[in-house]
Amino acid sequence: MAQERLQKIIAAAGITSRRKAEELITSGRVEVNGRMVTELGAKANPAEDHIRVDGRLLRLPERHVYVMLYKPKGCVTTVTDPEGRPTVMKLLPRGGPRVFPVGRLDFNTEGLLLLTNDGDLAHKLTHASSKVPKTYLVKVSGQPPEAAIAKLRAGLWIGGSFDGRAKMRPVKTAPAQVRLARPGENPWYEVTITEGRNRQLHRMFLAVGHRVEKIKRVRYGPLALDIEAGELRPLRPAEVAQLRRAAGGYSQGKGRPGGRRGKKKAS
Repeated sequence: MAQERLQKIIAAAGITSRRKAEELITSGRVEVNGRMVTELGAKANPAEDHIRVDGRLLRLPERHVYVMLYKPKGCVTTVTDPEGRPTVMKLLPRGGPRVFPVGRLDFNTEGLLLLTNDGDLAHKLTHASSKVPKTYLVKVSGQPPEAAIAKLRAGLWIGGSFDGRAKMRPVKTAPAQVRLARPGENPWYEVTITEGRNRQLHRMFLAVGHRVEKIKRVRYGPLALDIEAGELRPLRPAEVAQLRRAAGGYSQGKGRPGGRRGKKKAS
């Protein structure tokens, strides 16, 4: 097995994301063959070198696992929560392979969530350059005029303060696909975006004068939600292949899948 960048090996082991792996390296928490490594350009051979994170040896997982979960409202998309709220990890069967969420859904947002121990694919899917489309059903308060919907479709500036939180730097959203899914006094819209900014859908509709009441993610790239709330299922091989194509030509490569794996929790 050829040498790979250290952060890629750690992410592929399913310990955490590649970005967090970089933070582990630069903070001096990673060792290769007994020597601390702090340079992001450092490489190692996951099949031959002894790689430790916080003193724990990374071990090769048996296989990569890919799961679709229907995240219900009232839980957070993290491994642990300092506020003691329930997390999506509580919905996974005990004793199974350890997997981690790909991206996040807000506490009160429900719908399709991917989980995997394939850190490299997760990184590619969530990287801004991948532009993987994500489709949501969004219920809003009041009836936005067609001019407001046109602004959402074209892209608009969002930012400022939101729900009493810290002020956010104004940014312009990419064009979105928006169509009326269910008319009514508080209608539902189907919205497809290729970004994942913090509370983006809330901020988009608020920018045109309407508050979001409910959000449900129904598609992620080529995948469509087809299970009930709280349920999960493994992805089929064809679905995994579709995700890799959506991520920009991701290829697992030859040899044993995965990297070495330790017990450090994702953050």
